[in-house]
Amino acid sequence: MFTGIVTEVGTVTATVDTDGGGRRVTIQAPATTKDLVVGDSVAVAGVCLTATDVAGGRFTVDVIPESLARTALGTVASGSRVNLERPVATGGRLDGHVVQGHVDGVGTVSEIRRDGDAVVIRIDVPGVLGPYLVEKGSVAVDGVSLTVAAVDPRPDPAGTTWFEIALIPHTLAVTTFGERRIGELVNVEVDVIAKYVERWMETRT
Repeated sequence: MFTGIVTEVGTVTATVDTDGGGRRVTIQAPATTKDLVVGDSVAVAGVCLTATDVAGGRFTVDVIPESLARTALGTVASGSRVNLERPVATGGRLDGHVVQGHVDGVGTVSEIRRDGDAVVIRIDVPGVLGPYLVEKGSVAVDGVSLTVAAVDPRPDPAGTTWFEIALIPHTLAVTTFGERRIGELVNVEVDVIAKYVERWMETRT
C-alpha cells in the first residue's frame, strides 16, 4: 500500500522492449534504491511495479503489456522523470490517502492556469470514472495524493469528463507536476473506498 506522498523524482535512463511485448525500464533513483532489493515494490508514476534489478543507484522494472495498455507508462522514454514512492511501512504515517498503485484510467492534461501562488490543472478522463470523483475528495495522479478541487458538473459516462487539482509550490517543486504540459498523459487512480462502497451497494440491490 502507498500513501501518494512522493519521496523522489527519478530519471529514466533506459527502456528496452521485450520479446513478449512488454518493456524493461531502468530508473536512476539514489534515494529510492538506498535499501531496495530485488522483489520489492515501487510506485512508478503511480503504478505499482516490482524491482527486478538494483545496482549503482538505479533499479529496473519489467512493465508487462497489460500495464502498458492501461497506464501512461508507454510514453516513458530515456530522460523522462517519474514520481517514485516505496510502500508505507507498518506503523508508518498515512499523510496522503490509501493508494494501491492500480491505475483506473489514463487522463489527459487539458488546461493549466495560475491561481495566485497555486497552479490549477484540469485533467480529462474517461466518463466511467466520473462517479468516483467528488469535490474535496481524494485522487492519485501519477502517484501523487491530491485533493479534487472541482469536477465536471455534467459528466458523460459514455464519453469523457474532467476534474481539477490545485497544486501548491511545494508539490510543483518535489514532483513532476512542475514539468507537465497540455496534452500529456497521466495515470489516474480514484479513491478505492468509493469503489468498495459502490460494490457493496450493488450487492444490496
